[in-house]
This record gives sequence, C-alpha cells and structure tokens, in this order.
Amino acid sequence: MSLPKTLAEDVARNLVMVARLIDEEPEEAYAYARIALRLASRVAAVREAAGFAAYATQRYAEALAEFRAARRMTGSVELWPVMADCERGLGRPERAMAMAGEPEVQKLDKAGQVEMRLVAAGARRDMGQIDAAIVTLQSPELASNSAQPWTPRLRYAYADALLEAGREDEAREWFGKALEADKDGSTDASDRLAELDGVEFVDVLGDGEADEDAGDAAPRVDDTPAARDDAREAVSADEDLDEDLDDDQDGSADGPVKA
Repeated sequence: MSLPKTLAEDVARNLVMVARLIDEEPEEAYAYARIALRLASRVAAVREAAGFAAYATQRYAEALAEFRAARRMTGSVELWPVMADCERGLGRPERAMAMAGEPEVQKLDKAGQVEMRLVAAGARRDMGQIDAAIVTLQSPELASNSAQPWTPRLRYAYADALLEAGREDEAREWFGKALEADKDGSTDASDRLAELDGVEFVDVLGDGEADEDAGDAAPRVDDTPAARDDAREAVSADEDLDEDLDDDQDGSADGPVKA
C-alpha cells in the first residue's frame, strides 16, 4: 500500500512468482525476488520474501541480512527461528543455540516455538551433541497425540536423532509415528522405514527405456523467456541495494555452508 499502484502491481507479480517457484525452482524464485527487491527494497514483505528465496538457495548470509532488515521494519519476532537456522547454515551452531535462549523465543507462537526447538536440536547435532539433541526434542508437543502442522517434522527429527544415536528400534517407532501424522507427504518417513526394514526399490524399466527417459529429462537450457534473462542480468549488475545489506553481512565473505 505504500507504493504507487503500477509499481505495487509489478512488485506483487514478482512476489507471486517467488511463492510459486520457491519449492521446485528455487533459483528461479531467487531471480524474481531480486527483481522485487530492486523495485521496493523498503517494503518489509519484499525483504522477507527475498530472505526466504536466498535461504532456499543456501545463500545464508544474504538470507540473514534480509530477515534482519524485515525484522527491523516490522518489529516482529516470527523470523527468529529461520534467522537462527541461517546461523547454522553459516557454520555457527553456537550462535543458533544462543538465539534459542533469547527472550524473543518466548514471544513466538506455538508453531514458532516448535520450529525454534527443531533448530536448536539441529544445532546440537552440528556440534556432535546427539544426546542433548534428543533431549531438546522431547517436549509436550512431541508427546501429544494431537496432529498439528508441525507434528510430522518434529517426530521425524526425533526419529532421525534416535537413529544417529544407535537406538534403531525407537527410531523405527518414531518414523512410524511421523508417517502416521504426515498426510501431505512432507517428510520421507516411509522411505526411512523401508530402509530400516531392508526393503529395496527396484527400477522396473528396462535399460533402454531408462536411457530414453533420462534423455527426455535433460536439463532445460533455452526455454527461459528473454525478458527474464534480461532481468537477471540487470539484477546481477546492480550494486548492493542499500546500506542494510552491507551492515548485516557480519563481515562474512565466505560462501554459505549447507545446514
């Protein structure tokens, strides 16, 4: 609402494309996010979308900068868990753990607090503290029989931690519970269960058919619209959008590390 109508529509179209592409084509989503950012860097929703697009492409330093900018603009703490996860992605699990103990966590809603617990457990595992990670995940939300949006991921993370600790029978039980709650297939709990049970999946296609299919699935090269290519070139040639990005990079010149 703070933008002129035509500009607002242009920005909105780019944000819609970010949302459509971020799961399947994160690099494409990132390109649209950069265009929106160039057009409206002072809009919090744009900074947040740019952060998630950078996060999806493992550009963790950039994502963290955008999330911090969005938080300054809105005063909201809802991005706190993903900001902590960016610290993990940058190879700084200790900072993620420190954030898990900050007062901001108490201001999160239930979903945000569960997400923060998942990030904290991941940070513990990053530091080799597998038993502490298991304890971190043990919570009323994990024990509850009621299925919430976060239930499959919480149970899955717990099962995965148990498996890493060598507690295979318990891990199998919790992968089963994760699968039971995972109506949308958001985890690969069924595959993990099959793996634990020694089930192997065999490709029923003949070699010739498989080779033919592989050819059909060759990477797309030339079907991107020219206008989109031009936009990417313009974005890559831009200088930093504003001083916020410089201030928030924390002096990190290293590439992102996969979480």
